[in-house]
Amino acid sequence: MPLPPLDPAAQAHSDRLRQLIHAVIADAGGAIPFSRFMELALYAPGLGYYSAGSTKFGRAGDFVTAPELGSLFAECVAEALAPPLRTVGEGAVFLEIGGGSGAFAEAAILHLEALGAMPARYAILEPSADLRERQRERLRERLPEALNARVEWLDRPLGEEEWSGVLFANEVIDALPTPRFVIRGGEVREEGVASAPDGGFRIVEVPADALMTAAVRNVERDLGEAFADGYRSELLPQLPYWIQAVMGRMQTGAMLFIDYGHPRREYYAPTRDRGTLRAFHRHHVVDDVLARVGLQDITASVDFTALAEAGTGAGFEFAGYNSQAAFLIGNGLQQRLEAQEARAPNDTARFALRRQVQQLTLPSAMGERFQAMGFELGVPFEAAFLAGDLSFRL
Repeated sequence: MPLPPLDPAAQAHSDRLRQLIHAVIADAGGAIPFSRFMELALYAPGLGYYSAGSTKFGRAGDFVTAPELGSLFAECVAEALAPPLRTVGEGAVFLEIGGGSGAFAEAAILHLEALGAMPARYAILEPSADLRERQRERLRERLPEALNARVEWLDRPLGEEEWSGVLFANEVIDALPTPRFVIRGGEVREEGVASAPDGGFRIVEVPADALMTAAVRNVERDLGEAFADGYRSELLPQLPYWIQAVMGRMQTGAMLFIDYGHPRREYYAPTRDRGTLRAFHRHHVVDDVLARVGLQDITASVDFTALAEAGTGAGFEFAGYNSQAAFLIGNGLQQRLEAQEARAPNDTARFALRRQVQQLTLPSAMGERFQAMGFELGVPFEAAFLAGDLSFRL
């Protein structure tokens, strides 16, 4: 189906960001790395997709995340993270990376309180001032005052503060600005973005730096074969540094990441020679990631093998890896469904709950496309991944 037309205000907003990116390209000498373009398109202050004020999540936005479907997802995540939080005990911190609309925090906090595992602090690392305000308003309206008082917002990681607890990120890594590489004559090149004569943008190829070249060659060694000429994809050599930055000085605790992606051999399959990059606008998948800047999400799938390497490289023990469906089922989805059905006021509400489960677990929906990966540091977390272990695919 064709994309919906832009209203004048949206077009004007996109035009302002487009002019900013053109200026950055000009200052850089005519081209910038694709990762820099993606960073500006998503996070430029006041103009980037995640920094501006349009609705992003839910049916009125551009895509639907698991927490927007209802509270079952968050309750199962709370069930999984309650044991590590209890082990940490007094002073535990729940650090959520990217709070979205606040739907996850609302449901998770209420369920952690019901489980007797509510931590002393619930911190949301949210760089977008607009989203922070939306989250703050939602939680202020829907949480008891005593629980809301434990919520705080961060615009940067905990840094030098020593802390213990859990770190959770749902659909965050896919939005990290990602470099793109292409193989030309056996050499590694990097995709860049330049200004186009029509006022838009175009992809160009620039020399890859030493970090990108080494990262691509490392993937080739792991796969046991070189990429074919013309093969292009994404690669996040900065992922280990990002993990270390967001975990800060965590002393004990667990990390849980849920996102869409593939193990490395599937991510870099010969048939996936254009990569995984795409954009979302009003529930349409958009192939032209250079269009409608500031108005569409830009995303790339996650290499879960790279995530496993980054987590263990940061000093954690690998706890497990499975599909979202297996993770939710293994952490009480059936029990949570039954409990909510028992409180549902009518058949319509019960049907909505069943529909929520289908969307979370069916392979044709989120169940297999999304996966969960966990890490532990001095706390028990392996039990959260006992159902449907996929670590053999890494």
